[in-house]
This record gives sequence, C-alpha cells and structure tokens, in this order.
Amino acid sequence: MQHELKIYNSLSRKKEVFKPINPGKVGMYVCGPTVYGEPHLGHARAAIAFDVIFRYLKFIGYKVRYVRNITDVGHLEDDTNGLGEDKISKKARLDQVEPMEVAQYYTNLYRQALASLNVLPPSIEPVASGHIPEQIESIQKIIDQGYAYESNGSIYFDVRKYNENYKYGELSGRTLEDMLEGSRELEGQEEKKFSADFALWKKAEVEHLMQWSSPWGMGFPGWHQECTAMSIKYLGLPFDIHGGGMDLKFPHHEAEISQCVGAHGCHPANYWIHNNMVTLDGQKMAKSKGNYISFQQMITGEHPLLEQAYTPMNIRFFMLQAHYGSTLDFSNTALKSADNAMKRLTNALKPLSLLKGNGSESQDKALEEKILYLRMQCYDKMNDDFNTAEVIANLFEMSSIINTLHNSATKASILSETTVQLLIETYKGFIQDVLGIAAENEGSTDDKLDDVMKLLLDLRNQAKKDKNYALSDTIRKELTAMGISIMDNKDGTTEYQVN
Repeated sequence: MQHELKIYNSLSRKKEVFKPINPGKVGMYVCGPTVYGEPHLGHARAAIAFDVIFRYLKFIGYKVRYVRNITDVGHLEDDTNGLGEDKISKKARLDQVEPMEVAQYYTNLYRQALASLNVLPPSIEPVASGHIPEQIESIQKIIDQGYAYESNGSIYFDVRKYNENYKYGELSGRTLEDMLEGSRELEGQEEKKFSADFALWKKAEVEHLMQWSSPWGMGFPGWHQECTAMSIKYLGLPFDIHGGGMDLKFPHHEAEISQCVGAHGCHPANYWIHNNMVTLDGQKMAKSKGNYISFQQMITGEHPLLEQAYTPMNIRFFMLQAHYGSTLDFSNTALKSADNAMKRLTNALKPLSLLKGNGSESQDKALEEKILYLRMQCYDKMNDDFNTAEVIANLFEMSSIINTLHNSATKASILSETTVQLLIETYKGFIQDVLGIAAENEGSTDDKLDDVMKLLLDLRNQAKKDKNYALSDTIRKELTAMGISIMDNKDGTTEYQVN
C-alpha cells in the first residue's frame, strides 16, 4: 500500500527517495531558536513542521533520534557578516541581568509554547554554551586541514581556500563572485582576508559578558560552529536529515556544510529540509524586523492585527493546511477558517468511536473501496514530501463518510469489522498521531486549574509581601512535588507550568 517516502532535498533541489543510513533508524538535527526574545509564529512554524516529520517517521516504524538545539551564545546582531553585539548579551545588558538568565527565561517560554502546540520534545536538546570543548576541537580540525586562519585572536574560515578544493555555495546557489559584488565595507571586517570569511571563534573584549578560554585566547564560538559540533556529537557523520527555516540556508547552513567538509572531508547530512516562512504583508515575520506577533499575543488576542484570540490547536492546524515548503501569509480570515475546519475534523472523532462493523464482509463494496483508497492516499500524500495539506483534504472526505454512517440507521453495519477498524485507525492515527491535533477542552478543567493556580499564586505573593517566607516556600515546594513549576518573572509576575 505505501509508496516510498520521498523528500525534497534542498541540496540537490529535487525530491529524492529517502534511504536512511541505518535501516529502520533516522538521525535528524534541526536548528532551534536563539533565546533572546519571546517565541513568535516563525518559531511555531518551524517547530510544527519538523514535529510532523518526527511524528510521521515514527508512525511508519522508524526509530528516530531527533536533536534540536538551543542557541544561547555566539549569535551576533549581523549574522551574515558576523558583526555586532551578541543578541543575548545585548538583551542581558539592557535588562541588567545575567546572560544565562535571559537564555533560561526565554528557553522556558519557548518550551511552554511548543508544549501547548502539542509539539513533542526532541530526543536531545543541547545548548551551545554546554558544548564549548567540542566546538574548540572542531575548530582545531579545520585549522589543521588548512581551511582556517587566526587574526588578532579570532579564527576565521578561509572561504577562498576552501573553494579551491570544494564548492562554497552549493546549498544556497551563491558564488564567490556574487558574494564579492554584494559585499560592502563594514567596520570590523579588517581582520578578514575575504569579506565572505566567517568567524569560527571570536576574540572577546574584557567587557564581553560571555567568554571562555581557548588555545587562541579568551573568546566565544561563532554561531555556525555550534550546530556543526552538536550535530556531529549526537548523530555522528554523516547523519540522515538536517532541517531548519528557509532563512538559515545562507549563511548558517552553508557554513555548516563547509565546516564539516573542511574538518572531516564529508557532508554532515544526506537530506536538507527547509520550512518556509510565515509572512505579514509579504514580508518575513521576525523579531529582528519588528513585524512579528508573539505566541503569547496570539493566544490572548492582544495585538493590533488580531481580531480575536486563537487557541494553540487553531494555530497548529492553520499551519498544517499549507505544505511546509510554501510561504504562509498571516490573516485573521485564514485563522478563523482553519478553526472551523479543525472542529469539523475533530468533531467526527466521537461518532467514529461509535461505529460498528458487521461480520467479515462489507455489504457496500464501493464504499469499502472508497475508504481503502482514502486510507492509501493519506500515506501516499505524507510519503510525497510530508504533504499535510493533501492529507487534510483526504481526512475531510473521511469525516463526511463517518458522519453519514453515524447518521444512518445501519450505523456502519454495511461495512465489515475490518474496514471499520481501518477507518478508525487511519482517521484517528493521522489526526492525532501524525498531525498532532489534540482535542481541546472547551474549558472547564483548564479554566478551573487556572483559577486555583491564580488563588495559590496570589496567596504566595501576599505571603512574600508579609515576609512570611516559610509559607511562600511551602507553596512552591508542594506545587513542585505535584509536578507544577512556578517561575517568578523580573516584572513581579508569576507563571506556572504543568510538567
């Protein structure tokens, strides 16, 4: 029934049959966020896209090691030229806190947002600052192979030297001539031999908030080097899939390929997958552009562009209605339409569970063939580069069949028990296990929990004001024992998370 899984490989620019390096196992690395601000819709799209890929690979029987990193150091403001201040250090300086406070706070927000979107946690979630020795070792290998040089305490990748033996730009399609023509004189580039050379290790000035000892002096790793070191550590070389947003093709992923080839003589991954962007009036939605809607704003409705609040599942379904490789333009109309469509599909789950077959042979062969065809199509569309939009179209047809059967006098008894069971398994499996659409409570349980937690947190805050620290600590400890974490924010508010 199932055709071969085909993946659009950004490196070859065509769909290819997926052949894992180790039969039955998949190693996948996806670039996670730089945690210096609130998660937004761009973060959500990348997380959901690769969550569905992770889910489907497991659904069809693969054992998957999914590694998604957290960048907490080394991502500079001008990430193309490797210039400017570290984004997390800058946020820490402005807020007058430690850089790791910034990183931890926004990492917590990111994880909470993804959990509410029903995004499964990765197998491993390494942080860049926890892998400095691996990055230093990787840089030294590149130097030893002659593809990097030291300049004033910083280490740069020598793009032109690399291009003598390999091809820099094979993922993005850029050439050295393009890079030279598009370059401009920028302060701080004097250390480089060539404008396209990128930093593997940056010398840290005394006032720099995050720095480590290295063979080249005190400094910090380049953004690109982090993912090279962490992916190789946990997945080996080569691994199956490397993923991330379309905006990471250049320079980030291009640099990753060059670093790996320069150090080890081979590509890091066999398949490169890139999700496209969420756009607003045709422009990429991103914090750096100032045109983004945070995840929190989406679920509260507190943004000038929002006509209402949207639930996490509404947001997830909205994104799954488009193929991961296509742009997705934000609009209230599209989100409202997605909510109605999602409810139509999930509402069919209840009558689905009530359907019963009748014996071993279906009395309506045409209907049986239609159900089996739609089942096959669900697999075929997912096998065609994870086409969730087409899968959803097939599920709509199934939902109509389910509702018709439920409303009929026979209650599906015209179908065999086997056919009914396949209908149930396919419909539930693709909605819940593959697409990850979770049933949303209309309320009462979650609302009551929020009310109880608000009462407890108000009592705790009052206890702190009264300097009754024993009661304050007792409330925290008891909640922790129940699996509920509470986080005190710098603005005086308190949040909670059910673990």
